[in-house]
Amino acid sequence: MASDSISPMRCVRAWMLAAAVASVLAHHAAAQANATALVTARAPSEFFDLFPSPRPLPAGPTLDISFASGALELSEPVIADWITASARTIAAFYGRFPVDRLEVRVLSAEGSGVRSGSANADAGAALKITLGRAVTRGQLSQDWILLHELAHLAFPEVDRQHHWIEEGLATYVEAIASTKAGRRTEADLWRWFDWGMPKGLPQSGDRGLDHTPTWGRTYWGGAMFCLLADVEIRERTQGRRGLQDALRAIVAAGGNMEVHWPLDRALSIGDAAVGVPVLTELYGKMKATPVDVDLASLWQRLGVAVNGNQVVFNDDAPLAAIRRAITARESES
Repeated sequence: MASDSISPMRCVRAWMLAAAVASVLAHHAAAQANATALVTARAPSEFFDLFPSPRPLPAGPTLDISFASGALELSEPVIADWITASARTIAAFYGRFPVDRLEVRVLSAEGSGVRSGSANADAGAALKITLGRAVTRGQLSQDWILLHELAHLAFPEVDRQHHWIEEGLATYVEAIASTKAGRRTEADLWRWFDWGMPKGLPQSGDRGLDHTPTWGRTYWGGAMFCLLADVEIRERTQGRRGLQDALRAIVAAGGNMEVHWPLDRALSIGDAAVGVPVLTELYGKMKATPVDVDLASLWQRLGVAVNGNQVVFNDDAPLAAIRRAITARESES
């Protein structure tokens, strides 16, 4: 693992102005049409003062990107562009970036690819991403880890027994947001869900999502909760609302990683935004009871058939319109 210190000799300044975020948000809110996103890859604070930074407009997020020592084969501007593009994907999904300022530390390790990531808000929103020194552009373009960690920023911290909603949402939102942005195909999404969702089903001894902190139930059980909620919201609102609307409302109310909320508060805000109490009711069913979901039946109703690497869609299925709406590009939704 590379040292966590920052090398001032490798400082890169990368600025990205308002159009980057405003271009994906303008149709959501006129007030964000002039939003600014400033991306800064910088040296330690004692060197930073040598390079005065322009102030971003209040509506725009600031991404403060720093690189730890340890040479990467890709240039720092290329990596900063990848981080910025991922932030735009999350901003497009939520209608805004979930925090005003995010510190991103890029670490390096032996090998290639995106190795790991973590997000926290102990002293303001911060994210660490570890890249193999030989990471390629292709590996960055296929990565899911950074989007997963960025999605964590968009939900309040909740009590430990609810950790499944934090990881489940990040798992679900990463997949949906990347598909809506055109970074992943619809077939890839359902192939991924077909592989992962069964891992979230209750096993022997399960005591519900709040009381079964296994890997499968935490990540994929939480993601399955999100999928079920998304489908039911769309069914009960005749397609007018979806889980995305509920999540946007939670962020708009200040529910991001920098605050701690009771889970009931977040779910109630989401329910109010969509006009039906799906989140609260579904949580009541699944929090302390092992609900066995018939995924095969759900796939059939959505019009999804997965056979190995082959995915076939049936647009005449009862919920095919809901399936298409969940993954529709932002300009189509």
